[in-house]
Amino acid sequence: MVLTRLKAKSERKLAKQICKVVLDHFEKQYSKELGDSWNTVRDILTSPSCWQHAVLLNRFNYPFELEKDLHFKGYHTLFQGSLPYYPKSMKCYLGRIPDRMPSERHQIGSLKKYYLLNAASLLPVLALELKDGEKVLDLCAAPGGKSVALLQCAYPGYLHCNEYDSLRLKWLRQTLESFIPQSLVNEIKVSELDGREMGDAEPEMFDKVLVDAPCSNDRSWLFSSDSQKAACRISQRGELPVLQIELLRSAVKSLRPGGLLVYSTCTLSKAENQDVISEIVNSCSNIMPVDITDMARACSRDFTFAPTGQECGILVIPEKGKAWGPMYVAKLKKSWTV
Repeated sequence: MVLTRLKAKSERKLAKQICKVVLDHFEKQYSKELGDSWNTVRDILTSPSCWQHAVLLNRFNYPFELEKDLHFKGYHTLFQGSLPYYPKSMKCYLGRIPDRMPSERHQIGSLKKYYLLNAASLLPVLALELKDGEKVLDLCAAPGGKSVALLQCAYPGYLHCNEYDSLRLKWLRQTLESFIPQSLVNEIKVSELDGREMGDAEPEMFDKVLVDAPCSNDRSWLFSSDSQKAACRISQRGELPVLQIELLRSAVKSLRPGGLLVYSTCTLSKAENQDVISEIVNSCSNIMPVDITDMARACSRDFTFAPTGQECGILVIPEKGKAWGPMYVAKLKKSWTV
């Protein structure tokens, strides 16, 4: 009874922190875009006690004892061989109930054993199908989780992690230092370039490009502590697709012919997801959509997907017991001829 009362009190406290300005805005938009699914999605997004965290094990400091403990607690591995591309070197565990392990502290000279993340954020990494020796660009790389995940999949010949925001760049550097051996960190280029300029700076340089774009992060926006700032964000939200399209055009320039580009966001917004990809596909004659609906089918055990109307784009939406996402993932290929 005491635990129940404490949990109820905690949930009431969390409920008070929800930003009404943002929730009202989302209510109008997403009830139209998602229909009845929005009710379930809203309930999860506004209830942090239902959120889940996956545990990505670090192959550079592998925690064998922790892995045994996770098995004992009933955790299971993500995907379990259901995807055509799923490297054996990547190990990610999911719990069956909402639970969060403590985060490890950053210690200079010591590698962390695991990374806590929203499991859906691995989908864009896996969609890239990274192979040893390839040149890869993570265009908007902070805080660094996807760069770390890429290095769990393969040893790229060249990894360029870019982040334009100086504060987030420090976070990115610390993440890489916390998970990647120094010998490998030295082989990774970290830059602070405006992503919109990358295509001109390094044209047709990369085999694979990941654009995990700045977006209206639905989970964090709902808990904005400053309602005035939140209202300002919402009023400027329409500018985000313009930035996202410019980043993608730059990414296309930096991609070699025959290379793969993956675009991702952590928002439900059609304007920042399907509409952005449609604009790129329709306006870039050298870009072709790549069907990834098989990824959604293969992952249906662990994730819930909303229809996108696109074969090249999938959208993970949270529901109880599968509280992952939002995460939109789209896959494109650069053709050899224009």
